[in-house]
Amino acid sequence: MSRRILFRFCLLTTFVASLAVAGNGPGLTRVFVSGTDGYHTYRIPAIVVTTKGAALAFCEGRKNSGGDSGHVELLVKRSMDGGQTWGAQHIVWSDKENTCGNPTPVVDQDTGIVWLLMTWNSGLDKESQIDHRTGRDTRRVFVTQSKDEGLTWAKPWEITSSVKKPEWRWYATGPGNGIQLSRGPHRGRLLIPANHSRTASLESPSETVSCSHVFFSDDHGKTWQLGGIEDKETNESTVAELSDGAVMQNMRTNRKKSRRAVGVSTDGGLTWSRMRLDETLIEPVCEANLLRCTWPDNAEKSRLLFANPASLKREKMTVRVSYDEGNTWPVSKLIYGGPAAYSALTVMPDKSIACLFECGETNSYETISLLKFSLGWLESAQD
Repeated sequence: MSRRILFRFCLLTTFVASLAVAGNGPGLTRVFVSGTDGYHTYRIPAIVVTTKGAALAFCEGRKNSGGDSGHVELLVKRSMDGGQTWGAQHIVWSDKENTCGNPTPVVDQDTGIVWLLMTWNSGLDKESQIDHRTGRDTRRVFVTQSKDEGLTWAKPWEITSSVKKPEWRWYATGPGNGIQLSRGPHRGRLLIPANHSRTASLESPSETVSCSHVFFSDDHGKTWQLGGIEDKETNESTVAELSDGAVMQNMRTNRKKSRRAVGVSTDGGLTWSRMRLDETLIEPVCEANLLRCTWPDNAEKSRLLFANPASLKREKMTVRVSYDEGNTWPVSKLIYGGPAAYSALTVMPDKSIACLFECGETNSYETISLLKFSLGWLESAQD
């Protein structure tokens, strides 16, 4: 048996075994498959459930290559049966051969509107060029909305001047999802994780550093404003509300420690605590997703969920559970043993958990697939 065939056999065996334990129907659903429907590669997943129960899966459709730049369109698919089946994909945003991406949706539970934050850049510009201001344009921030459960979308409008400082260079929303605060004085706030790059120092104007930050809306998406900025060398991030109304921001970091960075805000994202590294959350420098699953109310446990490729390379998609607001992660479940990268979590209408993530047999970007599982399976005896 060749090494390649042996690898695929082992991967399939591991995956099928995990599905058998989950006991949740057909298991993995391939939502976007690279090389189909006119797109070279699908990347950057995000998923939310609307107030009426529609599941919306977003991603970037990269037309001509798997690279971050070039002709990229922002896509959505809808599911009305809890993620079992998905309708045809539709273009939310396309701008000729430019880059439209970084989907970061958030559902306003008060109005039912689905907001989608996104970024744009010239398809001819790469991140390094934008970082060093040698490109044709810069990175811009846009927003759109759907008032009909993701069936139609408003023409995107630009909010760059409201959420990006003039001296900032690269910029990315999410990716993953935003949240709406439900507790404390900032209840109703729509909060979006993001990151940017800036000059490292006046003495080194050619060097740049990246920082995570947030921006928010307190008027149900009519206007957006910049929030607090995290320590340098933080990057793509994800946020969740804690039981006391504080907010946790969990961040990809370039500090070469192979661990996730964490900051906490007690004022709705206006300021952040000093960054710390979470020694449990191993990462290969990749996007991850944090989700509030249950609240400590009505005799229920507090649960935060966290998903990422828990390895030193992009593989082994793992979902963890914390019962103490993200201080420890006693539950860890491998849900896919092969190549895997970006992910997004949501709670489906039937209270099952759905993880939408990049995965494949030989590389991470062959599909964006969905795995549904029960909370009971997740918290069962460890593999």
